[in-house]
Amino acid sequence: MRILLVEDDARLAASVGRALEAAGFVHDWVEDGERAWFLGDTEHYAAVILDLGLPRLDGLSVLRRWRGAGQRFPVLILTARGEWSERVEGIDAGADDYLPKPFRMEELLARVRALVRRAAGQPSPVIECGGVRLDTCRMTVTRDGAPVHLSPQEYRLACYLMQHAGRVVSQGELTEQLYAQDFERESNAIEVLVGRVRRKLGGEWIQTRRGFGYLVEPDAD
Repeated sequence: MRILLVEDDARLAASVGRALEAAGFVHDWVEDGERAWFLGDTEHYAAVILDLGLPRLDGLSVLRRWRGAGQRFPVLILTARGEWSERVEGIDAGADDYLPKPFRMEELLARVRALVRRAAGQPSPVIECGGVRLDTCRMTVTRDGAPVHLSPQEYRLACYLMQHAGRVVSQGELTEQLYAQDFERESNAIEVLVGRVRRKLGGEWIQTRRGFGYLVEPDAD
């Protein structure tokens, strides 16, 4: 899942970026509000981490523009400003969560995971589809109770398809969510990745809808 990180403190952004990558996310990082607004309005993100004190355009103005344009991705405000009135203002502007600095990285990751789960309609950190069980907190995968080792990119693919089980996901959407904006990738990268996951989780687990994309069926209620 692809996260937009908007933070003008390069040192903090590097730390958060490393933590996001270790937690199974990919991310794009921008330092100013104008660039953040543009990316959020033109790219597709699973969630946004947004600082308020930004150059060129402040975070609240960015958020109001996104919401005014109909952008619905979840937004976690991350800022050194701690007054309750400012928190209320941020939430009223369309933020989904608020975390003041300084913070524990574990809490930030937990909040991001929760935002992504809720946006995908998955309140539980554990997802099960077709005998595959994926724990988004522990980042573990089992098939019929047996542990399966997936690479970070294979895990991201399985997780995204499971979070959107029952819906055909196009190659373009998978590319947007599994790779950072500046990542160099081959034109057939998604097909190769799907093939690797199929070999590990079962050939029929990921279905192909030719001309449309890929599908994982949800478990029957």
